[in-house]
Amino acid sequence: MKNIVVLASGRGSNLQAIINAIKEKKINAKISLVLSDKKEANALKIASENNIKSKFIDPSFFASREGYDIYIAELIKKENPDLVVLAGYMRILTDKFIDSFEGKLINIHPSLIPAFQGLKAQKKAVEYGAKFSGCTVHFVTKELDNGPIIIQAVVPVLPEDTEKELSERILFYEHKIYPQAIKWILEDRVIIEGRKVVIKNAKYGTLPVNPALEDF
Repeated sequence: MKNIVVLASGRGSNLQAIINAIKEKKINAKISLVLSDKKEANALKIASENNIKSKFIDPSFFASREGYDIYIAELIKKENPDLVVLAGYMRILTDKFIDSFEGKLINIHPSLIPAFQGLKAQKKAVEYGAKFSGCTVHFVTKELDNGPIIIQAVVPVLPEDTEKELSERILFYEHKIYPQAIKWILEDRVIIEGRKVVIKNAKYGTLPVNPALEDF
């Protein structure tokens, strides 16, 4: 069985979506560890409720971002993960951490990368007057929110949208495309060629999700 480690800072809704997919036997894997940089993160509560080992690692105990990342990287390596999943993890990772898990470190971002990278992507889309936004699952590289794209979902931006309303519409698809991407990776269907990612036997050219969802 494949093994996943999750890093999360907040409410843990994507973590819950992944747990649900595992319980429904759509993903043949286990989550062996959830780590958080926030003591009050709801993700830690979700992990505990599902009997998943979880830890809060306080960044204030470390003199530098590098020191923190070296420490958590060693904790993760002990789990021998097949995949490291960022699920609302709000810290910018150092280069050494990214190097440690190159090719098996993924993130979900609430925009259609390369648009609206960084924080408050939904707010940026509303304020910019974008007509479409969405979400992107991508491999993590040293350039923030700019790694090779696995799957994207398109969501319309309505004239009366607030940041909260657009965020909720995007979140609906986050909970579908993130478990789907994880399933594909753990089934060894993902081929990375430079910036281009191809899913073997997937259906391309579909909307609102490309490539098409298969299980979610």
